[in-house]
Amino acid sequence: MEELHRERRIRAIGVSNFHPDRLIDLILHNEITPAVDQIETHPFHQQVETQQFLEKNNVQIESWGPFAEGKNNIFQNGFLRSIAGKYNKTVAQVILRWLTQRGVVAIPKSVRKERMAENFAIFGFQLGNEDMSAIASMDTKQTAFFDHRDPEKVKWISTVDRPT
Repeated sequence: MEELHRERRIRAIGVSNFHPDRLIDLILHNEITPAVDQIETHPFHQQVETQQFLEKNNVQIESWGPFAEGKNNIFQNGFLRSIAGKYNKTVAQVILRWLTQRGVVAIPKSVRKERMAENFAIFGFQLGNEDMSAIASMDTKQTAFFDHRDPEKVKWISTVDRPT
């Protein structure tokens, strides 16, 4: 029976929207350190300090909403379009390449085969330091969605997905 128990033991976990203070509580008070923290990360909300904290604690940052769900006209952004034109790529490819070069895992959501192929075609080029810095200058340090620390908003969100 003990051998069976060992087989079912949790080996890895991932979390979502854990701010550094909450994540360190989890790390210090549990046996297993999360392997990944999925947080809002895109050109307008880059999470640089959080990424540094995660790296220091051996937790992989993963972007949810790498395209900010199209907010702030991200795909028409003149700045990103000029960088995309320089590399003969799309804005989406530039964003995904920028995230990848930063060490951020990004799994963009798409159901269209051509967009999926486009999203995979980011490994044949590399953004120069100047372009990486230029995109870094776009950081507003503000969420494009809502504050995950707001108890009322989190309470509302948690009830939306529950079956009645």
